[in-house]
Amino acid sequence: MSQMVSLENKLIEEKLISKEQLHFIKEEKVKTNKNIKNILIDLGYLQEKDFISFLSREFSLPILELNEFEMVPELTRYVPHSIALKYTVIPIFLLEDRLICAMSDPLDILALESLRNITQLQIEPVIALEKEIKECIEKLYTNKIKEDQRKEEEEEIPAKKKEEESEIVQSAAIRLVNLIIEKGAQERASDIHLEPQEDLMKVRFRIDGVLLKQPAIPKKLQNSVISRIKIMADLDISEKRIPQDGRLQYNFNKRDIDIRVSTVPTVHGETIVLRLLDSTASLVGLKEIGFPDNVLEIFSSLISQPHGIILITGPTGSGKSTTLYSSIAQINDSKKNIITIEDPVEYRIPGIQQIQVNPKVDLTFSNGLRSILRQDPDVIMIGEIRDKETAEIAIQAALTGHLVLSTIHTNDAASSITRLVDMGIEPFLIGSSLVGSLAQRLVRKICEPCKGKGCKQCNQVGFSGRIGIFELLQVDDNIRALITAKKSAEEISEQGIKNGMRRLIEDGQDKVKNKITTQEEILRVTMNI
Repeated sequence: MSQMVSLENKLIEEKLISKEQLHFIKEEKVKTNKNIKNILIDLGYLQEKDFISFLSREFSLPILELNEFEMVPELTRYVPHSIALKYTVIPIFLLEDRLICAMSDPLDILALESLRNITQLQIEPVIALEKEIKECIEKLYTNKIKEDQRKEEEEEIPAKKKEEESEIVQSAAIRLVNLIIEKGAQERASDIHLEPQEDLMKVRFRIDGVLLKQPAIPKKLQNSVISRIKIMADLDISEKRIPQDGRLQYNFNKRDIDIRVSTVPTVHGETIVLRLLDSTASLVGLKEIGFPDNVLEIFSSLISQPHGIILITGPTGSGKSTTLYSSIAQINDSKKNIITIEDPVEYRIPGIQQIQVNPKVDLTFSNGLRSILRQDPDVIMIGEIRDKETAEIAIQAALTGHLVLSTIHTNDAASSITRLVDMGIEPFLIGSSLVGSLAQRLVRKICEPCKGKGCKQCNQVGFSGRIGIFELLQVDDNIRALITAKKSAEEISEQGIKNGMRRLIEDGQDKVKNKITTQEEILRVTMNI
């Protein structure tokens, strides 16, 4: 603005305009937002050649008569046709890193900045008449456009064919991805694995905890399928060197399926795993999960206590989250303030506050827990205790009058205690806060219609659905003393058995006797204990 005021004052000083005319110039500027050159010419105060002579004197810029100047067609590659027309500018010289451009308005800061950004060169303006610049643009760029069109026509047929083929592949990939997700949802798959091989892309569904082979994807569709899933999950399709994680939501048969997406680069391409979470699925009760009556009675009394920690333990895919949700659903009522922090929120439970972990904004389990404690909760559910900080806050919450339910990765119930000690938690704090530890596994149920022989309903595998086997360690004074004395998991487990605890394999044997599952299934999920 100060430069404009200075320019206007200079025009008055050189008696090119009067003070009265300046008043009208300012009014016109407000009305039209035109530059001063066009206002002066439109109002008839100055002719263009007089104004550019003034600019040349004031800013020591040379005036160029383009009609007598030989243009350089190669320079058009630096300044696109649209930019040349927009700012009435044409490139005329290239001297090392300086591009000399003829401009009708060398004071146009936006034009100069745009040219610098586009060309990545220093821009040095010279002045020329607007009419002459437009004539040169027409002549120079028209020849270039014709040449480009000729080249495009030569390449048009093969390029068009390639484009059509690409569209066909992309369309096929979209349909195929939809089909795979929908088939996985229909067959109750918890995970879909897409695994590039040398000559095809292998597809497997994890159904009832076991990976089952599906029809493969042709190799020529592999990249398009990967790109399609990445687009759906809002991942970077150009980044193929590092693992990526994302999420998407898919609506199928009026169900909202939340899908977690993980990609990992391999020698034959990116492997993708889709974790399917049906957020609209109804929760099953603890009895339906497979709790024996006596274990259910004790566990129900534990989750009804006003304070303390209850841990649910087992490897990935052992049903810990389902048990957590079913427990919360059982004790949920209007008299309790129940808050959860999860990664991710797998089920929506009416009446409770559920928080999604988000590391991008530093909403971790530990940070979220601190905030939850200020929300006056009665019951806190933590998706997983992964580190010392989260464990310490959970224990503090339990010791200050809150019931805390969470999961931890160990093989059996007693090992959850030594896992906390390994994290750095003092044994006396564990003994004071822990009220129970539940270990569990999921085993496949024998298909009821075919009794395990294989039929259409179970996809000829002989199993349909899963049920839990459980091991519940209730912390009493004897167990508490062993914890405080830093005894081993084996010693704690032995005392638990004396108190009436039944091991996982024993609960499994009962379910074999009742023809709910098979001996092979029990061995499959307990052989590492």
